[in-house]
Amino acid sequence: MQQIKHGFTLVEILIVVVILGILAAIIVPNFANAVNDASVATTRNELIKIRRASDYFIVRNESGTPNIIAGDGTWGDLVAGNGEYLKSPPTNAYVGGSNNQVIVLGNAPDAAYQTTHAWIYDAATGEIWAGGFDDNDEPLPKP
Repeated sequence: MQQIKHGFTLVEILIVVVILGILAAIIVPNFANAVNDASVATTRNELIKIRRASDYFIVRNESGTPNIIAGDGTWGDLVAGNGEYLKSPPTNAYVGGSNNQVIVLGNAPDAAYQTTHAWIYDAATGEIWAGGFDDNDEPLPKP
């Protein structure tokens, strides 16, 4: 009686591995773009939320701007209390890293992508910009 051997040849296995490698090379960059797109969308949503809260504060306090100071998540009047304006400090996912809640004082948006701060606040006007974004709320290219 003759034994029948079942299995794949080395050539068949190599062909499958090559095909899987080609598919991975095509799909992985798409995932990287999806992560970047998600961080941009999340940051824009956070910016809208901050601006809405700030506008609401200004209306309720007769044109007085919120007491926001430079620092890590120091939104002052907007986060203090019972969360009437913001429940927690917003995060800038586009900047990411340990500086994703850092606020700096300034009077204009960033001119280039950076990772040192997440938000820019103009205390004189009450304007707020997202770090790493231009004056049209578009993300600046990462290096």
